[in-house]
Amino acid sequence: MNADLERLIALQRLDTAADAARRTLADEPEHDKALEARLETAKQHLATAKERLADNHTAHRALEKDVAMHQGRLSKFREQAMAVKTNQEYQAIQHEITFAQAEIKKLEDTILERMLEGDDLTAAVKAAEAQLAAEQRAIEADRRATTAAHGEMEAALERMAGERAGLVASLDTQLLSMFEQVARKRNGVAVAEARDGICMICHVRLRPQVFNTVRRNDSITQCDTCNRVLYFVPAPAAAAGTDGVSQPAS
Repeated sequence: MNADLERLIALQRLDTAADAARRTLADEPEHDKALEARLETAKQHLATAKERLADNHTAHRALEKDVAMHQGRLSKFREQAMAVKTNQEYQAIQHEITFAQAEIKKLEDTILERMLEGDDLTAAVKAAEAQLAAEQRAIEADRRATTAAHGEMEAALERMAGERAGLVASLDTQLLSMFEQVARKRNGVAVAEARDGICMICHVRLRPQVFNTVRRNDSITQCDTCNRVLYFVPAPAAAAGTDGVSQPAS
């Protein structure tokens, strides 16, 4: 392979990897915001579950107070029933007793419903607590991994900068200028593989004579459409998964 072509391929690979690393580093604040949002959602879920349980307990206590009130009335009516002197008074007292008993029964049924609901709400609180704990563990692990990856990417960027400087120094200035000009216009990608007669980034079919020239990898040949420098990966190398830079189309 032409030495300059080989250097340009290596330069493109370095630039592509460095750009990906810089994008990842730039995305870290948004990633951290997403983690915070996950944590806040879990906290809010737990707060809501606790609030519903507290409301249940409040309603339960209010019902018990109502039961106590009706039981007090019932006791009073029973005492009064022992002192009545006419049948009419007795019937009136019995009516009040029956009403108080019915109210107590209704309230006790509601209390039972609240107790069953309270059991479900208690379970929901425990589940929300477990979910929050799990999210906290997962987020802490994610942050540790992000911190470690950050350090690795910073080191990789420093290493790639050194390698790039060496490649740039070995390239003809006009060739480097052409590479950088095309890269600026083509989303940072100035080198593309040609395969089956097609530029694999702009996906335009090459003229047969151009593709034949590219297949030899012995000169600098540019795509007539996107101006990227083209190179060819022989079939055995492509089958082994060692083809060149793969980039999204521009």
